[in-house]
Amino acid sequence: MDKERFVKAYCRWVKGIQGTESLSLKEKPNKDCVFWDSGCTVYNVRPLQCSSFPFWPSILSSPESWKIAASACPGMNSGDLHTQEEIDRCVKLRGSQPLITKDSWKYLSSLVQGV
Repeated sequence: MDKERFVKAYCRWVKGIQGTESLSLKEKPNKDCVFWDSGCTVYNVRPLQCSSFPFWPSILSSPESWKIAASACPGMNSGDLHTQEEIDRCVKLRGSQPLITKDSWKYLSSLVQGV
């Protein structure tokens, strides 16, 4: 499947804090990920958006943010504990990956179409 069809089928644009729209995976009506079916159906190739959860800056920003996210995710606060080093590495990796914004997507798409 090409990128255009994948984005159309499985992604949506989400407005961020500063009004910039960035690409995100769609959710089902119950808020489960579009790739969730009694487990992740794309686990081995899941995007950084998923593999870095719950170590997102927005969730790590305060104990209250963590508590809110944990109330919606049964996997948080259970299972293996992660060291501060592991969490820092995850946050750094996520920060090094640029968000795909609507503007950058249009630009990249125009480059590909011009080839």
